[in-house]
Amino acid sequence: MIRINQIKLNLNQKENELEKIIIKKLKLKNADFSYEIVKKSIDARKKDSINYIYSVDVDVKSADFKDKNSNKSDLEKTIVKFVNDNNIMLTTSIEYKLPKAGNEDLKDRPIIIGSGPAGLFCGLMLARAGFKPLIIEQGEAVDNREKSVNAFWQGDKLNPFSNVQFGEGGAGTFSDGKLNTQIKDKSGRIKKVLEIFAEHGAPNEIKYLNKPHIGTDILKDVVKNIRKEIIQKGGEVLFNTRLIDLDICDGHVSKCCFENVVTQEKFSLECNILILAIGHSSRNTFKMLKSKNFTMEAKAFAVGLRMEHPQEFISKSQYGGSYKLLPTADYKVTYSPKSGRAVYSFCMCPGGFVVNSSSEEGYLCVNGMSYSKRDGQNANSAIITSVTPDDFENNEDPLCGMYFQMNLEKNAYNAAKGKIPLQLYADFKNKVKSNELKSVTPQIKGEYELNDLNEILPPFICESLIDGIENFSKQIKGFNMDDALLSAVESRTSSPVRILRNEDLTSNISNVYPCGEGAGYAGGIVSAAVDGIKVFEKIFEKYKPKYND
Repeated sequence: MIRINQIKLNLNQKENELEKIIIKKLKLKNADFSYEIVKKSIDARKKDSINYIYSVDVDVKSADFKDKNSNKSDLEKTIVKFVNDNNIMLTTSIEYKLPKAGNEDLKDRPIIIGSGPAGLFCGLMLARAGFKPLIIEQGEAVDNREKSVNAFWQGDKLNPFSNVQFGEGGAGTFSDGKLNTQIKDKSGRIKKVLEIFAEHGAPNEIKYLNKPHIGTDILKDVVKNIRKEIIQKGGEVLFNTRLIDLDICDGHVSKCCFENVVTQEKFSLECNILILAIGHSSRNTFKMLKSKNFTMEAKAFAVGLRMEHPQEFISKSQYGGSYKLLPTADYKVTYSPKSGRAVYSFCMCPGGFVVNSSSEEGYLCVNGMSYSKRDGQNANSAIITSVTPDDFENNEDPLCGMYFQMNLEKNAYNAAKGKIPLQLYADFKNKVKSNELKSVTPQIKGEYELNDLNEILPPFICESLIDGIENFSKQIKGFNMDDALLSAVESRTSSPVRILRNEDLTSNISNVYPCGEGAGYAGGIVSAAVDGIKVFEKIFEKYKPKYND
């Protein structure tokens, strides 16, 4: 396989021109070859000369080239040596491979708590290996969940078990389905995750786009299709069911206790393997685990506000006059002062909406989401700063970060009586309550009310956010526009808790596998899915698969 990097196509060129460029770059004649796009990004550093940048993998089967009698492997080596280009090299495609299977018999099916990306991907891999997992989800199946969420946004009562945070697909289902990740992985797990998403209905381009996303509208169908395969292969999913207790004997869980959140009916199941793929908002579960003496610790996370700008402003700033010829623009901004806290954008939603993502009555938090077309009139992003256990009261308590979150969310709820508190940036900076909207119209799912966000967040966070936003204007001119809108409070960026685990990925309770974002081992859809696969691998390496059952 030959990798060609840095292939440029200008905005007037079509993607099918790649074939001619490959022939020219590799100096091929009468060639039989195929190619695959492995990366596509936009180079907008020069606004008057914007290009798409591609990397492709080329499989040359035959060509009139030097030694016609050389075999395929020698042919590709000869081509690379002859063209002598630093952007052209031999490569080997990284493919995911199952580890060696174990020999122990597994008495009972694995039980997975949570159907976010960690739980779904762990469950899918277990189901494909014949382990017939049982997935327990306190929220609803995604179609019913969507109805509950939309009803809440329109003023109905919050369902504390099925909302933006809880339900099939996890919190990521309502956050644009962004699939970019910072984790490094040479095992092929990331590629496997993207392939699985594509197999189940996501656009094929997610496998090579620099910043892939699925879109909230498409992701719900993808999630549903993954669930259908799990069931088709012998797995089971119970919705509206929550874990309420664990029987622990001699350092391992012997029985799990559950409750149907609709009927309040309780039941118990014997347990050999328990996978805790709980979300970052699973506060009742965190409390229960602490009471059962799971080894846990508080961890750093980030809090702040959602900021809205007109999408056209962002697109023009990123792409100049060519913005209408390009996909909706995103951005990433960071500021690290020599003294003080780093401030950065997070979960940026082009053409998106700010959403009320509360999961408990009396507490309010916000998030962002975009549909697949990203055609809303505003761009929004979390503007956040890091907080650490040193900032929390009673920081010897592993749940101190969770209580810090809850305090901010209670402030946000009380400030606007359950509506999303909203403020113009100029007023936030000047510490005065906003009284009227100006040039930016909010794009918000849920009710909102103008307010003063300085009364919600502590001064050290407000000061850091203002410092960051002012400095972001050096990166995106006008980012600190007076009429930009801020919403409170962005507090669920990642889990405030880590459930410690050993090299075999089990906790101090020997048959329990903490997994994914809620357990403190991921920070987004892809990293959570990858962690789910890692946990599957540990189980697969220990127990005998049951493909023929």
